[in-house]
Amino acid sequence: MEIRLLRPDDANMYWDLRLEALSNNPEAFATSYEEAMSKEDPVREVSKRLADPDSFTFGAIWDDEIVGMMTLVTQETNKLKHAAHLIGVYVSPVVRNKGVGSQLLEKTIEKAKEEGYIEKINLSVVTSNESAIRLYEKAGFYTWGVEEKALKMHGDYYDEKHMTLDISDE
Repeated sequence: MEIRLLRPDDANMYWDLRLEALSNNPEAFATSYEEAMSKEDPVREVSKRLADPDSFTFGAIWDDEIVGMMTLVTQETNKLKHAAHLIGVYVSPVVRNKGVGSQLLEKTIEKAKEEGYIEKINLSVVTSNESAIRLYEKAGFYTWGVEEKALKMHGDYYDEKHMTLDISDE
């Protein structure tokens, strides 16, 4: 298993995994599968995002396929630049419970520290995703709030935990 920063030429593989994620775990993402499929040129959008200097997307590569992904997004605004956001996290069922999420998170935290200006990493996770919450807590994230009814899908509501990791003292 190789964990590396994804490049613009990885956009097709990334998009395939993104669609898998939206299909398999729709409750975990703000975007729906249908919304994703309605985009005019999504692979081009992904390629541009993978080239964005304010965003770092790591992929877990196994057998020449992306089987896990995690994106760290920073803000351009000086007052917000210190707080990065972890988004778009997904590990394919074929490699779950094999430490892929931990490896992705470790590389992402390392990258945040290397950048030098990131002091904390924020994320939101659906409260029912216990394995993800355990992963984040094991890495040192703590919950600072719970948003009730954060997502609504087919008449059902999903609460989200808001978590943060302070990396400024490390």
